[in-house]
Amino acid sequence: MNERYFDYGHEVRVIRNIRNDGTYPGEKTGNLLVRRGSVGYVRSRGTFLQDQVIYEVHFMDEGKVIGCREEELIDAEDEWIPSRFEFREQVRATKRLSANGEILVGIGDVGQVLKVLRHHQDGVAYHVRFPGRTLLVPESSLDTAELPQAVEEIAE
Repeated sequence: MNERYFDYGHEVRVIRNIRNDGTYPGEKTGNLLVRRGSVGYVRSRGTFLQDQVIYEVHFMDEGKVIGCREEELIDAEDEWIPSRFEFREQVRATKRLSANGEILVGIGDVGQVLKVLRHHQDGVAYHVRFPGRTLLVPESSLDTAELPQAVEEIAE
């Protein structure tokens, strides 16, 4: 577990868009509930599956009380640097990524954001899991991953 701890009434900021995962009543699954950067107040703290810390957060401007994972929250007073991508988001490499002259990731390869590094020395960067390896990648080397055409056709 992380060393962060927010108590009742603590003002927090959500650092990723929160969508309905099917547990928020009255909204369709997938609907946006709260935008990243929104501020709310902790009402309670608990766990899910014994290893995930979940905070019940009241977002007053949105009029919603939502369960948020610990890694989705920061103290509202902390500096917040917006990022283009979020934790768990699928991204596509826009450049070849290499180390010691060996190309590790090709243009168009898809990976998943494991961690957002807002305070990286060269600007926002990410730990991205590509098949077989995790790399530190600057935001400028990534784009939104597009769904495969077959999936898009099924969705239509």
